[in-house]
Amino acid sequence: MTTNQVLIGVGLTLVLAVGSQILARCLRIPALIVLLPVGFAAGALIDDINPEKLLGAAFSPLVSLAVAVILYDAGLGLNLARLKGHTRRVVVRLIWIGVLITWILAALLAAPLLGMSQQAAIMLGAILVVSGPTVVGPLLSFVRPKDRLQHLLVWEGSLIDPVGGILGALVFHAVAASANHHFGSVAVGFLASVGIGAAGGVVGAALLWGLFRVLKLGEVLGTTAQLAVVIGVAALCDVLRDDTGLIAAVMMGLAIANLPGIDVPARRPFFETLVSLILGLLFISISATVTPQSLQHVGLPALGLAAILVLIVRPLVAAVSTLGTDLTQGERAFIGWMAPRGIVAAATASTFSASLAADGIGGASKILPATFVVIVATVTLYGLTASPVARRLGVVRTSHSRPLLVGGDPWVVDLGVALKSAGLEVLMWAGQEQQREGIRQAGIELAPGELLAAVTGQGPELEGVTAVFFLTAEDDFNALAAAILRGSGEGMVHHLGAPPESHGVVAPFIGGEVLFGADLTWQTLSHKYEHGAALLAQPVGSARPPGSDLLFLVRPDGRLDPVTEVGTPLPDPGDTVILLAPGRRGTAARPPA
Repeated sequence: MTTNQVLIGVGLTLVLAVGSQILARCLRIPALIVLLPVGFAAGALIDDINPEKLLGAAFSPLVSLAVAVILYDAGLGLNLARLKGHTRRVVVRLIWIGVLITWILAALLAAPLLGMSQQAAIMLGAILVVSGPTVVGPLLSFVRPKDRLQHLLVWEGSLIDPVGGILGALVFHAVAASANHHFGSVAVGFLASVGIGAAGGVVGAALLWGLFRVLKLGEVLGTTAQLAVVIGVAALCDVLRDDTGLIAAVMMGLAIANLPGIDVPARRPFFETLVSLILGLLFISISATVTPQSLQHVGLPALGLAAILVLIVRPLVAAVSTLGTDLTQGERAFIGWMAPRGIVAAATASTFSASLAADGIGGASKILPATFVVIVATVTLYGLTASPVARRLGVVRTSHSRPLLVGGDPWVVDLGVALKSAGLEVLMWAGQEQQREGIRQAGIELAPGELLAAVTGQGPELEGVTAVFFLTAEDDFNALAAAILRGSGEGMVHHLGAPPESHGVVAPFIGGEVLFGADLTWQTLSHKYEHGAALLAQPVGSARPPGSDLLFLVRPDGRLDPVTEVGTPLPDPGDTVILLAPGRRGTAARPPA
């Protein structure tokens, strides 16, 4: 290709990848629903965008390394402390029983439906076992199921990707060996793959431990060091054995997220941005390799295969995996309606299809287009139906706001009680044990773990938190923590303002909307509370106590609107007002009429 063709191809791929994600966000639909058809159409209309022409032999290994980065980022979000009890049991079953059932049934169905050899069908079945956090995560963020259900499905998606990648590589070697009548190497290959991947994960985790414990790298250099270690270790593992870098990558992410004593910055904005970009580029590129001619005799049979996977295979897997657990009927049914295929399926199909076709495996050329159709069908179906299905099954979190109040002073606890009396599901966090005990005694749910580790590492939306309010006596902490959290999630984040005479290092100079306005600082609120002011919840039409300060409006649908320095929300009929009323201590917080 000429220099101009390369420039056009690379530039257009990037523009289409990011543009598709922006369009999907505007339409409020999963990005894959836009990325896949856009990539397919671009590949059919513009030759310069075909990655096999742009990158040649480098395309397949680059895809493998890109997927390793995605899986490492997914591993960083997996907290082993949450994988316990029945959740652990279901996840383990979904990984080994679910993979086995899906692989066998998909292989048995693919051969007659797609008219391919049994060897190619076995390969396609192995490819289609994976789901993946990159498709499950955005769907769950849109649906907002209950916490346990969301954690369970995120764990399944994150762990099944490396398992599926290794299974695909093993089956590929087995099918290739069967063509040459070398079956004895399959068992040895399995052990070698697991051993190399695990060893790479241990080595990579040890390197990262040394970088952060010994060299104490900061956030910027520490993030780039993580990227270098992940790509370097994954590349070395893949040199030794195909796709073992996937195991190493997810193991490194798990280690960094769960090993004590590793001082890794809580924020992951670079990785989140990088993963978003990689996903867009991969889906556009891989979709561009699928030609209309390759879909001509595969489209309808592949849709039939996708329908069976959705309507029969996945519900069967969910029923077997949740048998004997404490999951509700609705939770079991929703697990049976959530198995979209994602980037690992596309990457492995792209990698293995052409090689098997070159080896003369009958029907191997149909593996990539069939996988493409299944990905498009499952992502579109689940993307459009998951939300109404979840509502019908009763597994969606309440639509009411779920605020997290950070601080444990008496007036903050009373504020939590007032918000709770207005019908909100309030969560609180405090650092001192005495304050935490006061929160428990008030009957308010106490946030588990360390705030910045639990919330900023994953974004507040993952925990079901819709708004975070920093209300501690430390102005610098409030301002800095709010700034960090705004960079990691999409929820509403506000902090109390610092007094005009403040000599803080951060608070007087950092941006962000100040909660309650500049006049109601922590010192002012605490002073008023100590002199008898009370936190009240009352209907908007009730007489407001003289001299009271409006803090929040709770809308009839459970939406919470705070007063900020930018402005005061206008009350509507049916609203509940949260007030700081002077001289009213002892007046109970009253729920709306």
